Amino acid sequence: MIVLPNLGFAEVFLITAVALLFFGPERIPEAAKGLGRAFKSFKEGLRETTQEIEKTTQDTEK
Repeated sequence: MIVLPNLGFAEVFLITAVALLFFGPERIPEAAKGLGRAFKSFKEGLRETTQEIEKTTQDTEK
């Protein structure tokens, strides 16, 4: 589940333009892959933390 704020065309265009200026056109795919890996790692850590909290809660209730 990806939650994004309501972005219009102007905002998306501005973000894209800034990314192009900052990274350059040849490094955009590399930066996107890195961002994707970081997001995946964050989601996995969040899932593991949630599972651990649920397990601890269940153990406490017993």
